[in-house]
Amino acid sequence: MRYPRISLDDAVVVVTGGARGIGRSTADLFAEAGATVCVGDIDGGDSPVDVTSRDSFTDFIASALDRHGRIDVLVNNAGVMPLGDFLSEDDAVSRTTFDVNVWGLIYGMRLVLPHMIERGRGHIVNVASMAGKLVIPGMAVYNASKFAAVGLSAAVREEYRDSGVSVTTVLPSAVRTRLASGVPLGHGLPTVAPEAVAHVIVGSVASRRAELTVPRYLAGWDLLNAATPRALMSLARRVIHDRRALTSVEHDARGDYEAAIEEQARRRR
Repeated sequence: MRYPRISLDDAVVVVTGGARGIGRSTADLFAEAGATVCVGDIDGGDSPVDVTSRDSFTDFIASALDRHGRIDVLVNNAGVMPLGDFLSEDDAVSRTTFDVNVWGLIYGMRLVLPHMIERGRGHIVNVASMAGKLVIPGMAVYNASKFAAVGLSAAVREEYRDSGVSVTTVLPSAVRTRLASGVPLGHGLPTVAPEAVAHVIVGSVASRRAELTVPRYLAGWDLLNAATPRALMSLARRVIHDRRALTSVEHDARGDYEAAIEEQARRRR
């Protein structure tokens, strides 16, 4: 389908998780293109927003609409990534992971889609992860949340394909942000800067593609995974040390981030 064009130089863009990392880079890049950007984050931004709370998210979206009259682009970027052994992960941390990574998308889309559908135009970007395609030991619940995010985004895109509103899923590999703090990157694992992901997010307003990977060559992962013999895939996993989230995390370096997730989880116990 050909979607109504959205001009960045007068677009109103809403970004969650925009205080740092991918969200901050995305907000800055949209602003450089001339867009009006509303940044929300549980840790700051233009407006405090807890994407796991429908009331908080509602207030954030209502504020953007009150100030600007419309929302052209929604970037559901807020996310959390706890690491460690599946059996040792606290239930509250697991629930927080789904609340942020899946329910945050559900709330965002349910709050903004009616407005966009009424106008017959709009674009939603859900920032998922290649962990929504590739299972990684040490992040089982995170994997599950990102698989859910990929499926949710694809289904909503298809359901509203004739509405003039597009949904794009962005799937980065390991990103050099606070989420990956304390994790040894490289060693065969593709890593990217948050600015690279931001360029893909902003570019999706023009392309309106269903899925975009960062880096781009990972777009062939589904075919590669299906065609590669299991023994060869297992060998490749050992070569890139795919168990590093279980065995090589520097918890001292990751302490502040783990404490932030624990604080979110504490409120759910």
